[in-house]
Amino acid sequence: MSDLDHLKEQRRGLMIVLSSPSGAGKTTMTRRLLAQDSQIAMSVSVTTRPPRPGERDGEDYYFITKDAFAELEADGQLLEHARVFDNYYGTPRGPVEDALADGKDIVFDIDWQGAQQLTEAAADDLVKIFILPPNMRELEQRLRTRAQDSDDVIAKRMSKSENEISHWAEYDYVLVNENIDRAMGELLSIVTAERMRRKRQPWLSGFVKRLIDGG
Repeated sequence: MSDLDHLKEQRRGLMIVLSSPSGAGKTTMTRRLLAQDSQIAMSVSVTTRPPRPGERDGEDYYFITKDAFAELEADGQLLEHARVFDNYYGTPRGPVEDALADGKDIVFDIDWQGAQQLTEAAADDLVKIFILPPNMRELEQRLRTRAQDSDDVIAKRMSKSENEISHWAEYDYVLVNENIDRAMGELLSIVTAERMRRKRQPWLSGFVKRLIDGG
């Protein structure tokens, strides 16, 4: 590794928020992003909802009681938290702050409420991306195809989707997920560009000084 490559590794990590109405693709895109880029880790949220089939504690979520969640919130140990369908979700503060300081990027699969709170807590470290479906018929079809929810829950998610979509303008980037491969290409381009922002390259000041001084 060259000296310049070593310097470039000394950047501050990036918080990448992906939000969308249920079924628009944020979970699939999050998983692909993690698989394609070893510099990115998943923010593992705490939640009071029960595990879905195949989910594992500590990997998909930390599954905790409502009392334990309330204690974390009261102690200021959550960067963001929200209530969704009578369950609570939140992001533990400590692991995220440690990762950013070590130059690790963290991706968040959260809704607009969580994104707003992260903006208040850490706007300089944050890039927010909203994912839209190509149309509402396709959104409902995707919810039914994944076969995780009852008809009643699907109806609730579809009803809630209009409110979620209405927050699209609060995000830095908006992707329309009509084709997952094309949408992933756009997402990877965003991540690459955001990593190159000057404010996330603390090594540049010293490098430029040495450059000017003839070093």
